[in-house]
Amino acid sequence: MIESGQPAEIILEDAGPRPLRTVQPDEVVRLEQVHRIYQTGEIVVHALRGVSLSVARGEMVAIMGPSGSGKSTLMNIIGCLDRPTRGRYFLGGTDVSTLSRDELADIRNQRIGFVFQSLNLVPRTSAIENVALPLVYAGASPAEQLRRAREALAAVNLSDREKNLPSQLSGGQQQRVAIARALVGNPAIIIADEPTGALDTRSSLEVMEILQRLNRERDLTTLLVTHEHDIGRSARRLITLRDGRVQHDLPVQDPLDAGKSLAALPAEED
Repeated sequence: MIESGQPAEIILEDAGPRPLRTVQPDEVVRLEQVHRIYQTGEIVVHALRGVSLSVARGEMVAIMGPSGSGKSTLMNIIGCLDRPTRGRYFLGGTDVSTLSRDELADIRNQRIGFVFQSLNLVPRTSAIENVALPLVYAGASPAEQLRRAREALAAVNLSDREKNLPSQLSGGQQQRVAIARALVGNPAIIIADEPTGALDTRSSLEVMEILQRLNRERDLTTLLVTHEHDIGRSARRLITLRDGRVQHDLPVQDPLDAGKSLAALPAEED
């Protein structure tokens, strides 16, 4: 978790309402009046209540909200891990809201990279083998797996750790392996769920510097699901949910530059 002396204030500019349009070529994500209702016996939970939003290619967006606000449900729908009860969801112009389970799995494998707080690394498998796993499932040749996994590890500054097991890596390095694994399939969008929640200040900034750099250099659409204000400040746009509805959808003024914040930290002691 990124720490500071006082709780960080997110400075926002009111951009006014964001009317939905016909699907545009640069739109990666678009939701139209999406509802998600869960029912267990007589208990009904209305997790999302008519959420409409769009995300353009190259945007870096943070999604925040208190527990029960619907942010995890929204992430699951955007990530094609779940489907709306009502409403429509377009990913890269494709209406995925009514696809079958197998079709959703194909979309996830081809277009979406996930970074989870829990990491989900295989314990007895090296960093490069963990990164290459999505390519194994995709049927890539061993040579292609090795080449692309090495490129992904280089992108997160871990070329010298490719043979290390997760237990031989710090928490921040493990998270960077998870980012490399998310990148290896060249996704259209990265979804990072609490990517720094279990990390110290320096490791958090290192992870955010990488995500910001990839977003900037590769024009990689990035969604950050977080409860941390500093992570929200690292994005260029902040969507706040409450009670299953979009409460605010505004640009962040003067986003936090993780690279500059990292450089300003005191040198680590030996």
